[in-house]
Amino acid sequence: MKKKSLLASVTASIATLALVLTGCASEPKPVVTEEATAVVDRTGETLNIDFATYNPLSLLIKNYGWLEEELAETGIKVNWVQSLSSADANAKLLAGALDVGSTAGSAALLARANGSPIKTIEIYTQPEWAALAVGPDSKIKDVADLEGKKVAARKGTDPYFFLLQALEEAGVDPATVTIENLAHADGKTALFNGSVDAWAGLDPILAGAETEGAQLIYRNVDFLSYGFLNATESFIADKPDVAQIVTNVYEQARQYAIANPDATYAVLAAASGLSVPVAKKVITERTLIDINPIPGKKQTKLLKGIGKVFVANGDVATQAQVDEALKTLYDTTFIKKSYKEIDVKATEAAEAQ
Repeated sequence: MKKKSLLASVTASIATLALVLTGCASEPKPVVTEEATAVVDRTGETLNIDFATYNPLSLLIKNYGWLEEELAETGIKVNWVQSLSSADANAKLLAGALDVGSTAGSAALLARANGSPIKTIEIYTQPEWAALAVGPDSKIKDVADLEGKKVAARKGTDPYFFLLQALEEAGVDPATVTIENLAHADGKTALFNGSVDAWAGLDPILAGAETEGAQLIYRNVDFLSYGFLNATESFIADKPDVAQIVTNVYEQARQYAIANPDATYAVLAAASGLSVPVAKKVITERTLIDINPIPGKKQTKLLKGIGKVFVANGDVATQAQVDEALKTLYDTTFIKKSYKEIDVKATEAAEAQ
């Protein structure tokens, strides 16, 4: 279903922003909703927020300095911290190194189920960002061939849980597969140097590997969770005004990405070290940005299935922990204000069909 404009105020500014990119030297600045002005002076304080190549909206926001501009009057400084994976972001959220961090939905649920005090405040994309890859000359043709083989996957991330679901579907006992717990970039290196037989890869690194000859032997978007933007409970409780600004700016970045795809490809390419054509492939073929960003029934249904994999694999001790985490994971307070121009009830009704 085609969605209406998320923020009426941004609609009027999109044409101006496009002109800025193509004909002006000054940087584009999104229009902020009224909620973003309801802030207090917090001079000397810092917002610790992540950027990640698997979260293109974070790259746009960082690149154009939109958060810094909107927080300038509050006295809050922005500290950008790179997340190399969902597991990395979760570790930093748990340690207090991040107030807001980007993960896959599966990783957010895993963290919450194991006691991490985080809440998902919005959905940033619906990506097909993971697949199973083999080397250029590999004789492995499908998931069934992975029995007895070595596979690289970063535990606690969507590619890892994608691998487990794929093995289950193919009737391969995970115990017969040696899973090498490697960071995403290291997994690619291991695949090409022959240290592993296959790799559960993540975009945009995965898309880059394809240009070097890697072959995708299994794709299934139904096994992948959405991109979840998470915040610590303490941050939400102590700085709700700042949390509102973050979600507002994220939604304006979404509108900008939809209206300015060429700029989005360029920013992703620069941040990830990929060519613009590869970055374009990631965005146009494997990332859906024009979505309803309010977490709800669709995400919960998907995560229920992944949660069962957690328990079966021993990543979470009990199903009760998963069930409780699903009940308490979302805080939609802020995104509903940012997204208020959408007929949410109509959208949810359509998704429930």
